[in-house]
Amino acid sequence: MKWTTLSRWMPQWLVMVIALSPCHLVILSPCHAGDPWVVYNGSNGPGKGKHIVLVSGDEEYRSEEALPQLGKILARHHGFQCTVLFAIDPSDGTINPNKNDNIPGLEMLKDADLLVLFTRFRNLPDEQMKHIVEYVESGRPILGLRTATHAFNLKSKTYAKYSWNSKTEWRGGFGRQVLGETWVAHWGRHGKESTRGILVKDQKDNPILRGIHDGDIWGPTDVYEVHLTSECKPLVLGQVLQGMKPTDPPVEGKKNDPMMPIAWTKTYQSASGKIGRVFTTTMGASPDLQSEGLRRLLVNAAYWAVGMEDKIPAKSNVELVGEYKPLPFGFGGYKKGVKPSDLTIK
Repeated sequence: MKWTTLSRWMPQWLVMVIALSPCHLVILSPCHAGDPWVVYNGSNGPGKGKHIVLVSGDEEYRSEEALPQLGKILARHHGFQCTVLFAIDPSDGTINPNKNDNIPGLEMLKDADLLVLFTRFRNLPDEQMKHIVEYVESGRPILGLRTATHAFNLKSKTYAKYSWNSKTEWRGGFGRQVLGETWVAHWGRHGKESTRGILVKDQKDNPILRGIHDGDIWGPTDVYEVHLTSECKPLVLGQVLQGMKPTDPPVEGKKNDPMMPIAWTKTYQSASGKIGRVFTTTMGASPDLQSEGLRRLLVNAAYWAVGMEDKIPAKSNVELVGEYKPLPFGFGGYKKGVKPSDLTIK
């Protein structure tokens, strides 16, 4: 993270002390232990020098668990500097995904090289939402996970076109216009029929799919119904399974004939005329990240999004960092009392 961005959040006396220190860069991270976000410093991997901001905030799929783990993987194994933001209860500073109108730290998008978005029906105030809008209008890359297709449900008119059900020139809002689809419906039976990833045949050589084969991707979340815009390029199809195990057989009938896309790429043109890369998957709940194949898909997509597809390894290192025991998805099931500072790498 850049010094100008970090210094904005420090008391002035601390900024001056650090600025006068010849080794001030070494002590930046401890100065921010109490902030309502978490920073994972990048290693010396290919992503060194790139800053990824991962924005969580959904009531159901435990994005507050999934994105810190993804950030750790991208930082430790691949060198990206990762900042994870959360829905924060201002009364006590804890992570509360039911608080749909407060995600502190979105200002950090000003210096981000990549936005990873996993929010659901957020009603952010204008002063926070403007940072997302400015990022999108800059034409920089975006990775959208699961409910990012219906990321916003804004009551303010200022950025109303970003809402999932927008009827303006941005019909379908941010999801439809930028990612390629908004919320439609569940296609698989929610909580009863899990998802196996099947690669699109003519995309098997796509760098995002490097090191991934049919069946490597699996998750307990169900397939979403999507009808992608013409600019989208499907990469992975979601085979609806009869149960909640990766070995379960596929269901028969129209749910798998044809299969719905669960991962695709797209580009979007910003207001400034710049073309931004987009990768979207309707998977990504915290239990889904137990799938090595899905983790590899997301890591490869991050490389591709920032224009580093030539750096994608034959088989990306996606080993979990630290203990990872995600909670089941479901409303009201998040772990209470957790602060971002609790999620630092010990």
